[in-house]
Amino acid sequence: MTKLRMGIIGVGGIAESRHFPAYLHLNKIVEVTAVCDVNSVRAKEVANKFEIEHVYDDYHAMFSIVDAVTICTPNKFHAEIAIAALDAGLHVLCEKPMAMTTAEAELMLEASKRNGKKLSIAYHYRFVESVQLAKKTMNEVGDPLVTRVQAMRRRKVPGWGVFTNQQMQGGGSLIDWGCHLLDAALWLLDKRKPVEVIGQTYNRLSKTPNQINEWGAFDHDTFDVDDHVAAYIRFEDHSTMLFECSWAANIKEDMTQISISGVDGGLQVFPFESYKSKHGAFTTSSAYVQDDQHQAGILQAKNFIESCLGHADLVNKPEESLQVTQLIDAIYESNISGRSVRIP
Repeated sequence: MTKLRMGIIGVGGIAESRHFPAYLHLNKIVEVTAVCDVNSVRAKEVANKFEIEHVYDDYHAMFSIVDAVTICTPNKFHAEIAIAALDAGLHVLCEKPMAMTTAEAELMLEASKRNGKKLSIAYHYRFVESVQLAKKTMNEVGDPLVTRVQAMRRRKVPGWGVFTNQQMQGGGSLIDWGCHLLDAALWLLDKRKPVEVIGQTYNRLSKTPNQINEWGAFDHDTFDVDDHVAAYIRFEDHSTMLFECSWAANIKEDMTQISISGVDGGLQVFPFESYKSKHGAFTTSSAYVQDDQHQAGILQAKNFIESCLGHADLVNKPEESLQVTQLIDAIYESNISGRSVRIP
């Protein structure tokens, strides 16, 4: 069987914890041929750990020996590297979010189309078992009316890397964490077009001294991204979404939730339940699912590899990831302007 030759650009935490293990698990169809990182010492350490022969500190140098790349860099470099790789004739799996801005994401999509190469964004929640089950159940919901999305953490500001650096990441809890649940919810809603957004962002908690934080220390004086976001999204068919995410919020406990109320029924995703009215009674159905994040990462990688080899259709399509970036942009713009933002 033909193996896809994979290069990994950026060897930080997400590469080491999700992408390397997934590709090792799928070693019959993929081989990690090369790694690249601006920190050459770190790149060599990771290459030694995973027994990878080729190590670079310039990603252009690896293009001739791979068929595809996985981009795990700070958000600032997503578009630049993805476009270069696509123009070099490579397929691209890029960590979320797609890019820093809608304009950058559009350029990535254009590069994918003009080169006829696969571009996919690593929104792995689509492959989580509860989300997969919800997708299969959406026909029982009928026309969605109201969707509620919460990606809430009580005190988990990432205290490592550049997560709290606006210039490198483009934002905080929304562009890093909330985007996962936003993408999953939009996928369940199946091509419904958002037309208007009003949003508000906050970071007062993380700019307050002496905060407890479960994920390491950070400098409250230089913290310049959002740690809590709320938004209201209206769709073309008059359905709506109530969206909230946080790294830091005064809540009882962390919460990850998507729920959808439709004309014929409703569902919630974590844990999975569905709601109907039938036989003169209210009914609630539940399912036992494991929601294994590691397994979701493997399924995401498998789908991308098989699509590159011509054996499967992409689940994470770049046009859909572009829509997520458009909504992120609109939420941030609404916060700055103090007005709702129309989406063309």
